[in-house]
Amino acid sequence: MAIKKISEEQYKKHKRMLAKLTDSQLKEMQKIEREAIARFSGNMTTLMSALGFLRVGYEVGWRVLIIAHHKTTIKKYESILNIDIREQFPEEGSGADRSIGLKVAKSLNKFWEIVRGQKKIEGKGDLS
Repeated sequence: MAIKKISEEQYKKHKRMLAKLTDSQLKEMQKIEREAIARFSGNMTTLMSALGFLRVGYEVGWRVLIIAHHKTTIKKYESILNIDIREQFPEEGSGADRSIGLKVAKSLNKFWEIVRGQKKIEGKGDLS
């Protein structure tokens, strides 16, 4: 998938939407990252994906993550990071409204059907 070019105005809007993490949250995230890196053995791209999952999770929240990822992928990343996403991340982060999947799920009132794969939607993992 190609990266979509956004306008300067969109960029500034997205930048304002970024989560304002506390020093405590930043330290916790760094601790999780460092522990995951120290304990990990396996394909490095899997570790890198899990670390990105951690970073983005704070921005969008766990509801967006479970729409965008299959449950086995989530379990794999939770294991690598030694976290439970529902405890680690907000239900919806400051950037959750950018999620195409969450927007569609809310408009159709079919969140869990989309999560379970009973209702298919195009671009459910995309951000606007």
